[in-house]
Amino acid sequence: MTEKKEKSKNKKTKEENLKDSQDIKTNEDIKNKDPNEKNENNENNQNNIEEKTTEEKLTEEVGQLKEEKIRLLAEMENIRKRFEREKVESIKFGSINLARDILSPSDNIERALSAIPEDEDHSQSIKNLIDGLKMVQKEFSTILEKNEIKRIESLDKKFDPTHHQAMMEVEKDDVEEGIVVQEIQAGYTMFDRLLRPAMVGVSKKPLLENNNVENLEDNNQENIEKKPENNEK
Repeated sequence: MTEKKEKSKNKKTKEENLKDSQDIKTNEDIKNKDPNEKNENNENNQNNIEEKTTEEKLTEEVGQLKEEKIRLLAEMENIRKRFEREKVESIKFGSINLARDILSPSDNIERALSAIPEDEDHSQSIKNLIDGLKMVQKEFSTILEKNEIKRIESLDKKFDPTHHQAMMEVEKDDVEEGIVVQEIQAGYTMFDRLLRPAMVGVSKKPLLENNNVENLEDNNQENIEKKPENNEK
């Protein structure tokens, strides 16, 4: 019996020794593995940080590219609109110099008609000439209207420096100052743009009235100055 007990004890001690040796090995393995695992973890963390930084850089670059694209599209749209506007203006006002030159013959016809006295009895040939000039003048006016060239209505209107050019002052008793009372040369607009200003005469009050007003003011001033002298006496 004692031999059996000893054998069983020996077995137990052997098993315990084996377990201890296994535990020591596992601990040693763990100790040996820990630095490698730490290095791997550090490398993984570093890689994750680098990936995040690259992603942030890429998102920033994408945002910048989007802004540049939007800016370029806006600039292209502005260029397109400006080109369309210039195209329309070139079509409208491309013949503005020709229109100015056409106005001179019309002015000459109007002067010729105004120089002919209406109260005189003319011969038939002169009457035919007058009728022909009136027809030409009418045709001129229709051509100008077709091309949006309109005459500026100046007579009995307030003087407007944007459409009128004052050539003289005309004394008028019954008219306010600054009213157009005479039209020397007609003015025209083309598509609401000034083609040629109207040369006009502008009304003003007569000098006699101005002198009378000045004399009255002088007399009033003299009377005011005399009053203190009378009071002293």
